[in-house]
Amino acid sequence: MTAQVLDGRVTAKAIKADLAERVAALKARGITPGLGTVLVGSDPASQSYVAGKHRDCQQVGINSIQVELPETISEEDLLAKLERLNNDDACTGYIVQLPLPKHLDQQKVLEAISPDKDADGLHPMNLGRLVAGVNEELTSPLPCTPKGCVDLLTHYRIDLAGKHVVVVGRGVTIGRPIGLLLTRRAVNATVTLCHTGTQDLPRHLAEADVVVGAAGVKHMIDPADLKPGVIALDVGVTREPNPETGKAVISGDFAPGIEQVASWYSPNPGGVGPMTRVELLQNVVLSAEQQL
Repeated sequence: MTAQVLDGRVTAKAIKADLAERVAALKARGITPGLGTVLVGSDPASQSYVAGKHRDCQQVGINSIQVELPETISEEDLLAKLERLNNDDACTGYIVQLPLPKHLDQQKVLEAISPDKDADGLHPMNLGRLVAGVNEELTSPLPCTPKGCVDLLTHYRIDLAGKHVVVVGRGVTIGRPIGLLLTRRAVNATVTLCHTGTQDLPRHLAEADVVVGAAGVKHMIDPADLKPGVIALDVGVTREPNPETGKAVISGDFAPGIEQVASWYSPNPGGVGPMTRVELLQNVVLSAEQQL
């Protein structure tokens, strides 16, 4: 068996084409979506990630609003910057790039984002709407990486209804919210959430139709523990410097050999990563559409 690839780059390109049409329709009615990014400090990885988001904006016609702040900024001044974005009509959605310097209260900063402009979909109010919204269509921003996983599978016409999904990792970005999304009636999967406190992880993995690796621990999931034909979404990221070049090398949570066990497999990089970025654009465009 050789797994078919769930190609996030190809899928994101198709979604961008749709977004470009939606943005053009908005502009015809006098509204231009705008994505704001707030970058505190000069971390190279964060700078690269933010730059990629603005390249995506250019491709679909979304305005870019870049706020770059010194690492020493006070929490009071940072919150004042966020309040300006909350009240700026040109900004229909924005994100605060993480991680933040240690002297800043990350949760307090994230809660200062207007829920309607929460491009990451991780504001407590929006997560609460996801908890409460089992049946009805949601119009609030959804968490980007979990939504990216669902849209990637949808693009390849993979139906999760009735499937047993095992999620490895309980982080707020992926592990915790993805279960809320997958168990909505529109998706209708059954979800088991595993983490560092889970006993006998291989037993849970062996029962899974779909495994989402979201722990961020290099090669922690052994393909030998998975049943043949499993659908594997490699979401967790481990970055290590290449000793020869010094450049970062990305590894996922699945160990080598997953391609010989899975029926479908999202590589890392090139799988869910591009989907996360395009879902950010989706949230910004959705926010602009709701102005109508």
